[in-house]
Order: sequence, then structure tokens, then C-alpha cells
Amino acid sequence: MLTVAEQLRRAREEQKLTVYQVAEITKIKTDHIRALEAGRYETFAAPVYIRGFVRTYAKALKLDVAQLSDALEAELGQTKKFRDPLTLVNEPRSTLDVVLLRLAQLKWQRWAPVLAVLLMMFGGVAAFRSCQTTQKPDPLKKLGPGLYKPPHSSNSGDLLPVPAR
Repeated sequence: MLTVAEQLRRAREEQKLTVYQVAEITKIKTDHIRALEAGRYETFAAPVYIRGFVRTYAKALKLDVAQLSDALEAELGQTKKFRDPLTLVNEPRSTLDVVLLRLAQLKWQRWAPVLAVLLMMFGGVAAFRSCQTTQKPDPLKKLGPGLYKPPHSSNSGDLLPVPAR
């Protein structure tokens, strides 16, 4: 399989464009275009420049940007300099930093429908449980059957007192 550099160079040559013409179209310096076509990624200060230039270059040549970006990520992952993201401080990374970095690298277009379904299911279960717990039981059911007895009566409680007029 061809490397990203070979694909870019071959596409430019097939379209009969010079490096100078591509530089004019993309506004990328000719030195950078030559470095990209030679696969000399170490000449760039950070991988963000490589990704951006390759994306711009691929669009100008009407290549499949997504396929080329995936191939570039695979190539950059093989080099130690570009495997890990650039750090601005020399402190060790915390677990939270690593987790957030991995979440940022996820392809959310693939996982968004799954997360949406899971959230809807969780919301449905929560609503169902909430409806069950908000129904208050009848307090009279706790009492059961009973017999009325007036407070000061010697009767056995068979008769109810007649209300006074």
C-alpha cells in the first residue's frame, strides 16, 4: 500500500501540477509540500500542522480526505515523536487527563446513536421508577377492620350513640 506521501505526489503528478502550482492553490509553502511528498514529517513543529497540510493538499487534489487522514494517523502512530500528543508542561499526566484525551480521540459519529439509545432507555427506566414511588399507598389499608367504641360507654360497642340536637 502506498504511503500518504506517495499518494500525494502521485496524485499531483497525474494531474500534471508542479509543486509551485500546488503551493499557489493551497497557500502552503513549497518547502512544506516537498516535505509532505517526501514523508519527512520531522521537519514540522507539531503533528497538527501535518494533519492540516495533508487535509488541505488532499482537498486541492480532490482525493478522499477521510481515507488519507486515517492513513496519516496510522503513519504518525508509528513514529515516537508524533505518537503522543504534544505537552506544554513537563508534569506527569493524571488519570483524568488520559481519560479525557481518549474521549476526545473517539469517533463520536459512530458512538452517538448508541449513547442516545442508552440515555433514552435510562430515562425511561428512571421515569417508570419515579411513577411507581410517587403513588402513595392508602393509609386506611394499614388499619384493617375495626370496631367503634365510644370513649365513656359501658356498652359493648354494638350501638352507635345518637347525635345530640
